[in-house]
Amino acid sequence: MQVSEDSTNNTASIKNLKGFDASHPPDPKLIDSCVHCGFCLSTCPSYRVIGKEMDSPRGRIYLMDAINEGEIALNTATVEHFDSCLGCLACVSTCPSGVQYDKLISATRHQVERNYPRTLSDKLVRQLIFSLFPNPDILRILLIPLFFYQKSGISQVIRATGLLKKISPRLAAMESILPKITIKTFQDNLPTIIPAQGKKRYRVGMILGCVQRLFFSPVNEATVRVLTANGCEVVIPKSQGCCAALPEHQGQTEQAKALAKQMIDSFADTDVDYVIINAAGCGHTLKEYGHILEDDAEYREKAKNFAAKVKDAQEFLATVGLTAKLSPLKDKPLNLVYQDACHLLHGQKISVQPRQILKQIPGVQIKEPLDAALCCGSAGVYNMLQPEVAEELGKQKVTNLLNTGAELIASPNPGCALQITKHLELQGKKMGVMHPMELLDYSIRGIKLT
Repeated sequence: MQVSEDSTNNTASIKNLKGFDASHPPDPKLIDSCVHCGFCLSTCPSYRVIGKEMDSPRGRIYLMDAINEGEIALNTATVEHFDSCLGCLACVSTCPSGVQYDKLISATRHQVERNYPRTLSDKLVRQLIFSLFPNPDILRILLIPLFFYQKSGISQVIRATGLLKKISPRLAAMESILPKITIKTFQDNLPTIIPAQGKKRYRVGMILGCVQRLFFSPVNEATVRVLTANGCEVVIPKSQGCCAALPEHQGQTEQAKALAKQMIDSFADTDVDYVIINAAGCGHTLKEYGHILEDDAEYREKAKNFAAKVKDAQEFLATVGLTAKLSPLKDKPLNLVYQDACHLLHGQKISVQPRQILKQIPGVQIKEPLDAALCCGSAGVYNMLQPEVAEELGKQKVTNLLNTGAELIASPNPGCALQITKHLELQGKKMGVMHPMELLDYSIRGIKLT
């Protein structure tokens, strides 16, 4: 049998296509479990906004398979579709075939970061993000000039003129979600050990988070008060750093592993019953430490044991029960809407527990929004890297929350809270956004909402 020269050249070109390396590419068995039924399409936020097949879970799985088979390359044309994924995992919840898309997109993103050369501007933006946000001590230093930037009124001028958006939409997106910086932002007043009130039921560790500890320190303080009021001794190791959520979600393999090891080491000798986290995105990653460090002989078992102790604050309280007395937050019934954070709802399968806890507060009535499972567009750093899609999703989310007629939004994730607050302001609406732990804290302390 004779083989033509063109056929030989085509075969050679296919073999030379730049693809995935041999270190944990997307698993063909997981890829084959997708029957391409299309149930994921209606729940995928990127597909709903962009409207292209390749920007859906099903489409991305086609691409993963083709790259695995050497039929197409890992290049700009394919990477843009992987980048458009929010990683919200709504498709995982809705898939009738049980496709583990979370494992597929995670493996793909780590491959992309190792094997795809990004443009200089993309590299610089990502380097800025991954140098700052997982390093709260460095970020706190940057907040000094940003504090004066806000105080001087320059920020209002920049936003009004839209100048930054013309220069760099991504930098404009970062600036647009920047919360108000106060003197409290620079403080870190929580002690290492806080005793339980009354009889001690549990000894728990608590993770402070990065964005949470800087911009939402009242949430951490409220969480400590709620835990201690319900019989928990709280341990907060000072050596803890970032949980690794941001670098892990964006394929920064070595940084994610290093941060995970640091977190495990910081709790190594604390002898805690559980490790509590009050940020949804962080919690999902903390529970994945066994997967992140599965190739590390020294930390493999440590990671599994650590992950087994991790509990979302609402999940934990719903399980062990509240012992502290709860008081009404208003003199009349309070209508609030609970916003499901994706990595709590889809990643950790936690949805009922937060509602159970909030309903125990006297007078609280929970409203349910349309499209409750749809991502708000924050998705870690997605709203900074893909601002156009994130803008549309943020607008939809806030419209749906407002349409419930609720007076208050309960949001269990700092990124979601920033995104929702931004879009409330853009729509000219005044509506409070509070973490469920803050509401519980107010109720325990008898503080009324104004």
